Amino acid sequence: MIETNKTFHDFKWIETQKLTETEMDQLATDYGLTDEMLTYVTDRDESPHFVYDDDDSNELITVHVPRVLDDNKLRYITQPVSFLIHSGNLFTFNQSDIPEVNVLFDQMGQNSNSKRADLFILESLFAMMDSYIPVIRLITRKRNQLDKVLNKNAKNRDLIALSYLRQTLTFFSSAVQLNLDLFKHLASTHFGQSGDEERLDRIEDVRIEAEQVQRMIEIETEVVERISDTFNSVVNNNLNDTMEVLTIWSLTMAIPTILTGFYGMNVHLPFEKWANAWVFIVILSIVFIVWLLLILKMHRTK
Repeated sequence: MIETNKTFHDFKWIETQKLTETEMDQLATDYGLTDEMLTYVTDRDESPHFVYDDDDSNELITVHVPRVLDDNKLRYITQPVSFLIHSGNLFTFNQSDIPEVNVLFDQMGQNSNSKRADLFILESLFAMMDSYIPVIRLITRKRNQLDKVLNKNAKNRDLIALSYLRQTLTFFSSAVQLNLDLFKHLASTHFGQSGDEERLDRIEDVRIEAEQVQRMIEIETEVVERISDTFNSVVNNNLNDTMEVLTIWSLTMAIPTILTGFYGMNVHLPFEKWANAWVFIVILSIVFIVWLLLILKMHRTK
């Protein structure tokens, strides 16, 4: 989709979402975007970066923002959103059609007072970094719920939920680090050096916001990893306890099996003609079982 009816004070904003081949041809025809540009801005695996073209004075900024896969399970990934300044026009590319980015752009279109495309981009980048924070808070809430389960009875679904949190935080950690590297470098690029003090201040604001988000993600990742380790320890301990019970049970059951097995053989044995011999065998089995349990207990307390 292409929206071209957004004109600001000093620039025209062309907003695009999930471009088709026909729409890409339209952009190439109407605005002179090259195939190389369109390849960059429609690549869903593109990493955060800044590109400046000396020949045409084109400036391209790509960042990663959260995209929800399953809201109920807090499964998120990150995907690129790009800004391109070309021939005095500002192009935004949301090729993955991320709903939160569409809402953000709608709000920016209605509320932004920016007279310049560069400041509009920096306002949008600041808001995109902020978009991580609500998701991190949801992760914190879910993590607290899972932490309480440790004191009760952890289920497989809890372990799966914890793994989803770890996956989301892994995607976020990588994306925010790449975003932050971009913002730290941005001031020394053509985008930063060709601007005024206000542009540099906005770049610094975006960098600080990205650093705050990174710290939040690092803390949450560390806590989730520790909870995961605790979960694993609890599961292993429960497994060990179960195996210990089964082992003791199998050893105790082996004693009467051995004793009664003798009397299943077709040979002469003591007490074979005694009517109450089975009582003696039961008592002897109990004595041996108690003796074995005492030995195991003494061995365990050492």
